[in-house]
Amino acid sequence: MEQTISSENTYSKLCLDEKFWDYHQNNPWIYDELVRLARQAKKAGRNKIGIKMIWETMRWKKFIESKDPENFKLNNNFPSRYARLIMQNEKELEGIFDVRKLRS
Repeated sequence: MEQTISSENTYSKLCLDEKFWDYHQNNPWIYDELVRLARQAKKAGRNKIGIKMIWETMRWKKFIESKDPENFKLNNNFPSRYARLIMQNEKELEGIFDVRKLRS
């Protein structure tokens, strides 16, 4: 089954946190795939990984698998927020990502 990215038309009027939650709620498969890949790295003995490395791995995989790769986009504003959410929700992955202080 091909996964698509969805967002609302009011997207530009929202702050970054609101945009992230809208994006996350409309695309729950992204979180699931990030967690799956992070767990795979942890199982391979990696205690620190980069969220952007996983993000770009997902982007590549979906680009290759997609029937319409031009319409598949992952928003580059959200990886750090996914890293925080994953470490908050998935206790076995706590501390696996290095994160900086949020600017917005």
